[in-house]
Amino acid sequence: MIGIIGAMDEEVAKIKENMTDVIIEKKAAMDFYVGKINNKDAVVVRSGIGKVNAGICTQILADMYNVDAIINTGIAGSLDADIDIGDIVLSEDALQHDMDAVAFGYPLGQIPRMDTLSFKADERLLNLVEKCCKEVCSDLNVFRGRVVSGDQFVASEEVKNRIKSNFNGLCTEMEGAAIAQAAYLNNIPFLVIRAISDKADNSAQVDYPTFEKKAIENSVKIIMAVFNSDI
Repeated sequence: MIGIIGAMDEEVAKIKENMTDVIIEKKAAMDFYVGKINNKDAVVVRSGIGKVNAGICTQILADMYNVDAIINTGIAGSLDADIDIGDIVLSEDALQHDMDAVAFGYPLGQIPRMDTLSFKADERLLNLVEKCCKEVCSDLNVFRGRVVSGDQFVASEEVKNRIKSNFNGLCTEMEGAAIAQAAYLNNIPFLVIRAISDKADNSAQVDYPTFEKKAIENSVKIIMAVFNSDI
């Protein structure tokens, strides 16, 4: 069974519409849609925004549904000048940009007493989804690299540049690294897919609502292509 997480209703609504044999189960104020997509077992859920919601959601997928893999779909702000609004970023790894235990000797971003700075995505999922992206979103650029997460909507050139220089991430958002951490702790393969909705700078508050809908449409197309493949 594949778990699909989106932070917002808009990010998973169209995916739910393509499900069959659906049973809805509620846990921790989240509705888990359990059924099939293209005859493949799936559970689709809106986690809510932020790292805590995302982590709780991932743990429920592990405990209640014993998922074989988790894909987190959604939108993000670009941290790289070469990555434009509408482009797709696939996580090679993910970390939390607002984790700071430097005073205890840890690198910026590393969670104390964990054995890794970042959480590595599943290579098989990464290659599969990259192939699907190029098939259904051939007009868009697809990038592989680091996704960074924090409980912050980045809408400042200064903050954007600081995050970029500290972590060399391709995009920033609010859930992916928490999902990655929970998946890592449960030994579940994962991938974060992000369609770029803004440039995470002083224009972000204008760009985000303008391009959010199109970015979400692209994310949904990719998820449906994944379930039409040999996942």
